Amino acid sequence: MTQTPHRIIPIYSSKGEAEAFLVFPYLFNRGGEWIGWVTPQRDVYSVLGVYAGTLTNEPRIVRKRATNALKPRLKPPPAPGRLSPPAVVPLAPLMGDLTQSMVDVLAEEPERLHTLDSGEFREDMD
Repeated sequence: MTQTPHRIIPIYSSKGEAEAFLVFPYLFNRGGEWIGWVTPQRDVYSVLGVYAGTLTNEPRIVRKRATNALKPRLKPPPAPGRLSPPAVVPLAPLMGDLTQSMVDVLAEEPERLHTLDSGEFREDMD
């Protein structure tokens, strides 16, 4: 039984750099390490289940700069294996400017999407 390869979708920052890769539902950094996942509603969560933003059609990850309604922490899916990022990535599509109320997560707040062994929301090891 052969496994069909999943499509690797580059996720860009507003600067036009491919900063992450999506193999639905998993998000990986440029080194192929797991940094989060995307829900069917396009909400993006970190590996610890903390809301990070929303995936746009461009595709990039954005969030409101100031938000009163925080989304609840979700239980992460099982950790995937490492991804072998593609050697060649298509150029970023033309992207519209973000309003002052929006933040490009990969460009301005990349610490929101970190690996399992790092990040400020990680449980302390006692």
